Amino acid sequence: MNSLRCAKPLAGLARQRFPRRAALVAARNTATYMFPQINPRTGETFQVYEAMSDEKVKQIIQKTQNAFQEWRQIPAAQRVKRLAPLAELLRQRADEAAELMCQEMGKPVAQGKAEVLKCAYLVDWYAKHGAEFLKDTEYPALPGFSKSFVTYQPLGLILAIMPWNFPMWQVIRMGIPTLMAGNAVLLKHAHNCFGSGLFCEELLKQLELPEGLFRSLIVDVPEIHQVLEHPLVQGVALTGSEVAGRAVAAKAGSLLKKAVVELGGSDAYAILADCDLAQAAAAVVDARVANSGQTCIAPKRVIVEKQVKAAFEELVLERVKAKQYGVDYGPLVHPIGRDQVAKQVRDSMAEGARLLHGGPEVAKPSDDCGKSFFPPTVLTDVQPGMTCFEHEIFGPVIAIIEAEDEAEVIRLANQTKYGLAGAVFTRDLEKGQRMAVKDLEAGMCFVNDFVRSDPSLPFGGVKASGLGRECAAFGMLEFVNVKTICVK
Repeated sequence: MNSLRCAKPLAGLARQRFPRRAALVAARNTATYMFPQINPRTGETFQVYEAMSDEKVKQIIQKTQNAFQEWRQIPAAQRVKRLAPLAELLRQRADEAAELMCQEMGKPVAQGKAEVLKCAYLVDWYAKHGAEFLKDTEYPALPGFSKSFVTYQPLGLILAIMPWNFPMWQVIRMGIPTLMAGNAVLLKHAHNCFGSGLFCEELLKQLELPEGLFRSLIVDVPEIHQVLEHPLVQGVALTGSEVAGRAVAAKAGSLLKKAVVELGGSDAYAILADCDLAQAAAAVVDARVANSGQTCIAPKRVIVEKQVKAAFEELVLERVKAKQYGVDYGPLVHPIGRDQVAKQVRDSMAEGARLLHGGPEVAKPSDDCGKSFFPPTVLTDVQPGMTCFEHEIFGPVIAIIEAEDEAEVIRLANQTKYGLAGAVFTRDLEKGQRMAVKDLEAGMCFVNDFVRSDPSLPFGGVKASGLGRECAAFGMLEFVNVKTICVK
């Protein structure tokens, strides 16, 4: 069975064909406007959401503030305990959530289910460790004082602006530690994933939480600034593009409100001559093709020492050709995303990159409408200055770059404005660790495997890849008042 199969359209809703942007533009001339949810595999609309009015949003913010005032009084250990059952709810409804994500953004169902189960794992992990992270920390008492300590108090309402590429994981990764820390969350999900946001809200409503503690807002981008400006909103977390991150961080800064922004990446994977080439090729291809290449921490620039480049390319091609549509990858999120990736590949080829596999001219699968389809693609002979070297390509495109030696590998890896993640492949573990620690300019570096996020480790980048961290204790403490207490 093709695991890209998607659920049937929700009952009572006609299947329509109309571009989202055109619909929004036309609708904004009326009192309300709509958000059509379009299946990228079929090109058909399976759901339509009506935007919330400004008054409705204000009412939600006030109710969420009321819920926060109640929630903050509950001891941290009890807050953690009340959120823990979410893990089992996620597991029970993982199939349903996976079907929804498949409809919304094209993720193969098997990958969607794995995403939901990973969300459950995150809840379990924070249920085990979260209360400990929130305990007061004793410090040596000041002279003349009997006690000095730091306590971690919630800030209040936090706005979460989340992307479509991992519709459940991004929400849960940000939301659960933030709620456990005592805050309330207002979610602005991507236009095409309002269903996933409402799904998360529905599950949280089944827990023993104050009513309205987590709410999903059905609003457009311009309304984000209005929500952030609201005096009851105390901070914002965004995962998205560099452009969006700069705008939101600047706005939050002007309001003196805390901002955590997780942005794009052009991650470099260093393939050294002494590495296990088969292991390196498998890691690069698997990481780049998963989620149809729409992953911020995927290997976007693969920098290979000259003497092993040809052998590495053969292994990459072998691995890429084995990938199956509907199982290992699906369509891109929408036609605009597909056209952007196609243009970047064509531009790179015009600049001198050589196409080894895939590309914009590959025929669509028989069960795909073709509007958002883009195949796994391999480019080689990539050099600085080319589009696929200088810019993030958000699709399944592997760019192979040749380096003369290890020094040039490092220089090319760091020749980017981004600094999200990176990896080193070598049999010399001491050297690999040294390069990961000292040489690669990134927030995360793995040795001999592809980079992934896990609740037990901090996630985030440097340079243009963002500010702040998610996951582990670091993520839980981003939206707290680190409060100093001294008792005389």
